Amino acid sequence: MEQERFAQLYSELYARVSAYALHRAPPDLAAEAVDEAFLIAWRKRDRLPAGRELPWLLVTTGNVLANHRRRRAHQDALGVELARLAAGEVAGGAEQVVLERVTVLAALAELSEREREALMLTEWDGLSGRDAARVAGCSVTAFAVRLHRARRRFADGLARWDTVAAAVQDGATVMAAGKEAR
Repeated sequence: MEQERFAQLYSELYARVSAYALHRAPPDLAAEAVDEAFLIAWRKRDRLPAGRELPWLLVTTGNVLANHRRRRAHQDALGVELARLAAGEVAGGAEQVVLERVTVLAALAELSEREREALMLTEWDGLSGRDAARVAGCSVTAFAVRLHRARRRFADGLARWDTVAAAVQDGATVMAAGKEAR
Protein backbone atom coordinates (compact mmCIF):
# COMPACT_ATOMS: atom_id res chain seq x y z
CA MET A 1 0.00 0.00 0.00
CA GLU A 2 2.83 2.36 0.89
CA GLN A 3 4.47 1.90 -2.51
CA GLU A 4 1.20 2.60 -4.31
CA ARG A 5 0.64 5.81 -2.34
CA PHE A 6 4.18 6.98 -3.09
CA ALA A 7 3.87 6.07 -6.78
CA GLN A 8 0.70 8.13 -6.96
CA LEU A 9 2.38 11.03 -5.19
CA TYR A 10 5.30 10.78 -7.61
CA SER A 11 3.10 10.79 -10.71
CA GLU A 12 0.99 13.70 -9.39
CA LEU A 13 3.85 15.95 -8.28
CA TYR A 14 6.86 15.11 -10.43
CA ALA A 15 6.03 17.61 -13.19
CA ARG A 16 5.46 20.45 -10.72
CA VAL A 17 8.63 19.75 -8.77
CA SER A 18 10.53 19.42 -12.02
CA ALA A 19 9.19 22.78 -13.27
CA TYR A 20 10.31 24.36 -9.99
CA ALA A 21 13.81 22.96 -10.41
CA LEU A 22 14.03 23.95 -14.09
CA HIS A 23 13.41 27.58 -13.13
CA ARG A 24 16.46 27.43 -10.90
CA ALA A 25 18.97 25.18 -12.62
CA PRO A 26 20.02 23.75 -16.01
CA PRO A 27 18.01 20.71 -17.16
CA ASP A 28 20.54 18.03 -16.21
CA LEU A 29 21.07 19.44 -12.73
CA ALA A 30 17.34 20.06 -12.27
CA ALA A 31 16.51 16.45 -13.13
CA GLU A 32 19.18 15.19 -10.76
CA ALA A 33 17.89 17.43 -7.94
CA VAL A 34 14.28 16.31 -8.46
CA ASP A 35 15.32 12.67 -8.45
CA GLU A 36 17.29 13.18 -5.26
CA ALA A 37 14.39 15.05 -3.63
CA PHE A 38 12.02 12.17 -4.40
CA LEU A 39 14.59 9.69 -3.11
CA ILE A 40 14.77 11.64 0.15
CA ALA A 41 10.96 11.71 0.24
CA TRP A 42 10.89 7.94 -0.18
CA ARG A 43 13.32 7.48 2.68
CA LYS A 44 11.27 9.81 4.88
CA ARG A 45 7.87 8.69 3.58
CA ASP A 46 6.57 7.90 7.06
CA ARG A 47 7.28 11.50 8.11
CA LEU A 48 6.02 13.40 5.05
CA PRO A 49 3.40 15.99 6.00
CA ALA A 50 0.09 14.61 4.71
CA GLY A 51 -1.52 16.99 2.26
CA ARG A 52 1.58 19.22 2.21
CA GLU A 53 3.94 17.02 0.22
CA LEU A 54 4.41 19.54 -2.60
CA PRO A 55 5.84 22.33 -0.42
CA TRP A 56 8.02 19.78 1.35
CA LEU A 57 9.34 18.49 -1.99
CA LEU A 58 9.98 22.03 -3.25
CA VAL A 59 11.98 22.93 -0.15
CA THR A 60 13.92 19.68 -0.40
CA THR A 61 14.64 20.27 -4.09
CA GLY A 62 15.81 23.81 -3.29
CA ASN A 63 18.10 22.43 -0.58
CA VAL A 64 19.55 19.85 -2.97
CA LEU A 65 20.24 22.58 -5.53
CA ALA A 66 21.83 24.83 -2.89
CA ASN A 67 24.07 21.98 -1.73
CA HIS A 68 25.11 21.37 -5.31
CA ARG A 69 25.93 25.07 -5.82
CA ARG A 70 28.03 25.11 -2.63
CA ARG A 71 29.92 21.99 -3.69
CA ARG A 72 30.46 23.47 -7.15
CA ALA A 73 31.76 26.74 -5.70
CA HIS A 74 34.20 24.82 -3.49
CA GLN A 75 35.34 22.72 -6.43
CA ASP A 76 35.78 25.78 -8.65
CA ALA A 77 37.81 27.60 -5.99
CA LEU A 78 39.98 24.55 -5.46
CA GLY A 79 40.45 24.17 -9.19
CA VAL A 80 41.58 27.78 -9.52
CA GLU A 81 44.10 27.38 -6.70
CA LEU A 82 45.42 24.13 -8.14
CA ALA A 83 45.70 25.66 -11.61
CA ARG A 84 47.63 28.64 -10.20
CA LEU A 85 49.94 26.29 -8.38
CA ALA A 86 50.47 24.08 -11.43
CA ALA A 87 51.18 27.15 -13.56
CA GLY A 88 53.81 28.33 -11.10
CA GLU A 89 51.87 31.48 -10.20
CA VAL A 90 52.24 30.93 -6.47
CA ALA A 91 55.14 32.79 -4.87
CA GLY A 92 58.09 30.70 -3.76
CA GLY A 93 57.61 28.94 -0.46
CA ALA A 94 53.84 29.38 -0.50
CA GLU A 95 53.24 26.24 -2.56
CA GLN A 96 53.08 23.99 0.49
CA VAL A 97 50.64 26.31 2.26
CA VAL A 98 48.38 26.42 -0.81
CA LEU A 99 48.51 22.64 -1.20
CA GLU A 100 47.68 22.07 2.46
CA ARG A 101 44.79 24.54 2.27
CA VAL A 102 43.42 22.91 -0.88
CA THR A 103 43.76 19.47 0.69
CA VAL A 104 41.85 20.45 3.84
CA LEU A 105 39.13 22.34 1.94
CA ALA A 106 38.66 19.48 -0.51
CA ALA A 107 38.37 16.94 2.30
CA LEU A 108 35.87 19.17 4.13
CA ALA A 109 33.83 19.64 0.95
CA GLU A 110 33.34 15.87 0.73
CA LEU A 111 31.59 15.77 4.10
CA SER A 112 27.87 16.18 4.58
CA GLU A 113 26.64 19.42 6.10
CA ARG A 114 26.10 17.73 9.47
CA GLU A 115 29.52 16.09 9.48
CA ARG A 116 31.20 19.37 8.56
CA GLU A 117 29.26 21.13 11.32
CA ALA A 118 30.35 18.51 13.87
CA LEU A 119 34.01 18.97 12.99
CA MET A 120 33.81 22.74 12.92
CA LEU A 121 31.99 22.97 16.27
CA THR A 122 34.55 20.81 18.05
CA GLU A 123 37.81 21.53 16.21
CA TRP A 124 37.32 25.11 15.01
CA ASP A 125 35.02 26.54 17.68
CA GLY A 126 36.50 24.41 20.48
CA LEU A 127 33.18 23.26 21.93
CA SER A 128 32.87 20.19 24.10
CA GLY A 129 30.84 17.27 22.78
CA ARG A 130 27.95 18.19 25.09
CA ASP A 131 27.91 21.86 24.02
CA ALA A 132 28.34 21.00 20.35
CA ALA A 133 25.43 18.54 20.59
CA ARG A 134 23.29 21.30 22.05
CA VAL A 135 24.19 23.64 19.16
CA ALA A 136 23.58 20.87 16.60
CA GLY A 137 20.20 20.10 18.18
CA CYS A 138 20.79 16.43 18.91
CA SER A 139 21.65 14.14 21.79
CA VAL A 140 25.22 13.84 23.04
CA THR A 141 25.29 10.22 21.85
CA ALA A 142 24.01 11.11 18.37
CA PHE A 143 26.57 13.90 18.14
CA ALA A 144 29.39 11.59 19.24
CA VAL A 145 28.48 9.15 16.47
CA ARG A 146 28.26 12.00 13.94
CA LEU A 147 31.63 13.37 15.03
CA HIS A 148 33.26 9.94 14.87
CA ARG A 149 32.00 9.42 11.32
CA ALA A 150 33.03 12.93 10.33
CA ARG A 151 36.55 12.44 11.64
CA ARG A 152 36.88 9.10 9.86
CA ARG A 153 35.58 10.47 6.54
CA PHE A 154 37.71 13.60 6.90
CA ALA A 155 40.84 11.51 7.47
CA ASP A 156 40.00 9.39 4.42
CA GLY A 157 39.46 12.55 2.36
CA LEU A 158 42.75 14.04 3.54
CA ALA A 159 44.57 10.88 2.50
CA ARG A 160 42.99 10.97 -0.97
CA TRP A 161 43.62 14.67 -1.49
CA ASP A 162 47.19 14.42 -0.17
CA THR A 163 47.86 12.08 -3.09
CA VAL A 164 46.43 14.63 -5.53
CA ALA A 165 48.37 17.46 -3.91
CA ALA A 166 51.61 15.49 -4.15
CA ALA A 167 51.02 14.90 -7.85
CA VAL A 168 50.31 18.60 -8.42
CA GLN A 169 53.41 19.57 -6.46
CA ASP A 170 55.52 17.15 -8.50
CA GLY A 171 54.09 18.66 -11.69
CA ALA A 172 54.78 22.19 -10.48
CA THR A 173 58.34 21.24 -9.59
CA VAL A 174 58.90 19.78 -13.06
CA MET A 175 57.40 22.89 -14.70
CA ALA A 176 59.55 25.21 -12.56
CA ALA A 177 62.66 23.23 -13.44
CA GLY A 178 61.75 23.52 -17.11
CA LYS A 179 61.37 27.29 -16.84
CA GLU A 180 64.74 27.61 -15.09
CA ALA A 181 66.45 25.50 -17.75
CA ARG A 182 65.39 27.91 -20.51
